Amino acid sequence: MQGNNNQTIQGLVGEALRESTDLAQKEFTLFRTEISQNIRTLFIGLAMVVVAAIFAIAAVMLLTESLVEWLATVVNSEALAALIVGGVLALVAIGLGLYGRHAMTASSLTPQRTMRSLKRDAEVLSERGA
Repeated sequence: MQGNNNQTIQGLVGEALRESTDLAQKEFTLFRTEISQNIRTLFIGLAMVVVAAIFAIAAVMLLTESLVEWLATVVNSEALAALIVGGVLALVAIGLGLYGRHAMTASSLTPQRTMRSLKRDAEVLSERGA
């Protein structure tokens, strides 16, 4: 009877080790997947900031001079026209930059799903042990 009981305990310990190993592998895979998704989202936000800078530079190079000259005929002052055009372009650049920064901060690099899954696994394992 005792030999049979010993084999049962060994079988249970072996099964628990296999399940723990499988669980650890699955958690690590989830962690890697979540981190790569978060990094991808961060790069998208960074790309938006770069695109915002490119648009700001292109706008300054291609449109500023002609817009200033046109507005100067309306307000009868080239300096005032340059100030108005520069202010509008600065607001556009700031808006795009803030949007890109928001996209980067909206994605936290902390793997939230992995942390929740690890907590659930710890609770299940502690219930099994009790």
